[in-house]
Amino acid sequence: MVTIQDKNFSLSKICDSGQCFRMEMCSDDRYRLVAFDRYLEMAQAGDRITFDCTQEEFDHVWRDYFDLETDYAAVIARVDREDAYLVSAAEYGRGIRILNQDLWEMIISFIISQQNHIARIRRCIGTLCRRYGERKLSLQGREYYCFPTPETLAGASLEDLNACGLGYRGRYILQTADRICHGDPDLSVLRRMDYDAAKRELLKLYGVGVKVADCVCLFALHQTEAFPRDTHINKVMAAQYPDGFPFDRYGRDSGILQQYIFYYDLEKNK
Repeated sequence: MVTIQDKNFSLSKICDSGQCFRMEMCSDDRYRLVAFDRYLEMAQAGDRITFDCTQEEFDHVWRDYFDLETDYAAVIARVDREDAYLVSAAEYGRGIRILNQDLWEMIISFIISQQNHIARIRRCIGTLCRRYGERKLSLQGREYYCFPTPETLAGASLEDLNACGLGYRGRYILQTADRICHGDPDLSVLRRMDYDAAKRELLKLYGVGVKVADCVCLFALHQTEAFPRDTHINKVMAAQYPDGFPFDRYGRDSGILQQYIFYYDLEKNK
């Protein structure tokens, strides 16, 4: 068991922020997560967060996954105090962190996210993992499923993929899995590219548009200058920043601020 204390860490906000689809609440203030073929349970009381794992696993996997070395308080402190909307969004979203997630999983997850809402994305990914992922048991005896490999999905039939509720996205996934299996692109090379180069490579994949590419850059490659735009963000940009968002001011913090804006707008509209 590992416990940390951080005023800028919220399991509930991270879970609902739209960047991670295999994290869920399992009881009050307790959450479970499957990532990197591992199962983790966590609990939060105030600013104390407990991770049900060894110190070695926490240091090796989860410290980086939850981006614990980044000073999110400093990011919020840099927000222009005269920008009332962004000040409110950053304070409302305080506790969200940009996760360092698996590249392959994020490519498929955000292909599935197109023209979709969070609850349905979770269901589709859950079904895909149960049908094609490796079944494992956690140390606590909890059954879980790994994310399917490119080889497994490339070998699936379109009919079977569509049975997972993917709709038109099934053919995108099938072709993308096949290309990844053939090293086009090579994910190990993609991980070393800068933002512009990585985005160009991702846009070559069937079914990957600008928004999906930016999501992958932000949530898998941790290129925090990426600023994904969906209907929520476009609406905010039109209303709050008709002359353009101040990217020059915020630089590599822009993607973090995008998450605060997205969460703020999403929660206000519930």
